[in-house]
Amino acid sequence: MAIDRRHLLLTGTGAVLAGCASTGPAPPMAPVGQVGPQYPAGPRAETYQQDEIVHNVSNFFGVTSETVGGAVEHVFRDQGQPTGYIAGEEGSGAIIFGLRYGKGLLYMKHRPPIRVYWRGPTAGFDFGGNASRVFTLCYNLQYPEAIFQRFPGVEGSIYFVAGIGVNYQSANDIVLAPMRTGLGLRAGASVGYLAYSRTGHIEPF
Repeated sequence: MAIDRRHLLLTGTGAVLAGCASTGPAPPMAPVGQVGPQYPAGPRAETYQQDEIVHNVSNFFGVTSETVGGAVEHVFRDQGQPTGYIAGEEGSGAIIFGLRYGKGLLYMKHRPPIRVYWRGPTAGFDFGGNASRVFTLCYNLQYPEAIFQRFPGVEGSIYFVAGIGVNYQSANDIVLAPMRTGLGLRAGASVGYLAYSRTGHIEPF
């Protein structure tokens, strides 16, 4: 059967135009070499003193200042003074490999607290599930919105001080130090990364 080339050209052009109209214009591309989100220049975020954090962690975990003092001192010695912290709760479960989900509030000085959700896979070759509280110190976090990204765990950063487990996560010069106690210690040693977001998600990746 003979093919009408003019008809094919017309119908093909119409299909391309229809596709463009349905998808809308392409989003602008980020400049070459740009890494991470960009925020307007401004004064650096204020930091928290060690005694402030010890008091807050003690109240949040419901334990004495002496119990949390060693863990907080360890993190301060490694990282210095944090610019913020997240106080929240999380649940995790594993059968060799597992999942973790949590939510809490991010606090920074002179800024309203904002709701934060996190999730991520675990690989600790363990079994079971747990629910625990977690208090995360945030370093070099200058804007609350910068928390919304994925933070891989830093290899070899698991510490246990006075019954509190601490590990470090890092992305784009921001360091997070989640502290867990009690049942949270099991999964605390097996986190690969955590992705922080504005809303909760079922899928862990």
